[in-house]
Amino acid sequence: MASDAIVLATVSTAAPCEKTAYSAGKAFRELLISEIPRLRVFAASLSGSIQLADDLVQDTLLKAWSHAASFHEGTSIRAWLFTILRNTYFSAYRKRGREVQDTDGMFSQNVAVSGGQEGSLDLADFRVALAKLPEEQREVLIMVGATGMSYEETAEICGIAIGTVKSRVNRARVKLAELLGMSGVDDMPADKSVLAVINRSATP
Repeated sequence: MASDAIVLATVSTAAPCEKTAYSAGKAFRELLISEIPRLRVFAASLSGSIQLADDLVQDTLLKAWSHAASFHEGTSIRAWLFTILRNTYFSAYRKRGREVQDTDGMFSQNVAVSGGQEGSLDLADFRVALAKLPEEQREVLIMVGATGMSYEETAEICGIAIGTVKSRVNRARVKLAELLGMSGVDDMPADKSVLAVINRSATP
């Protein structure tokens, strides 16, 4: 996996377009840095490949840096970056992602960090199950459950209705329970890494 330092060095040396005083400054760069972990989780969930995810994140950061003037202070940089990443993926990475689909669930390893060995098996099973979800369900579940996006932001980024987002998240949770051999979503394993996705995505 490419290091943050390499990614940021690439961004810092890229030739940006004409920018506002705000976006050209250190504050904008710090905002980009803070979103890298979430961008990686989302990129990996889309592409199914850690390697492609790093490439996708780097391309996203370069585009964001080069078009910093279009970012408006006070708006959600996370939603802005996710929109760039998602558009980049569907225009250039989707075919490549399918060719190297990582079905062992490794892409979800950055959703959260498990504390010790307890629940590690459950988490491994969860990663595999997550990889088996339909793309449109996995996408919204990761956005809402693992990266902190609101239903409204997710709907705007995906270009769908809020009700559709909620429906897809609910179906994803039910499907995960089925794949994990649970009788229902309330029986999901107690590993904090799993609950970070399942419970948070259930919040209205």
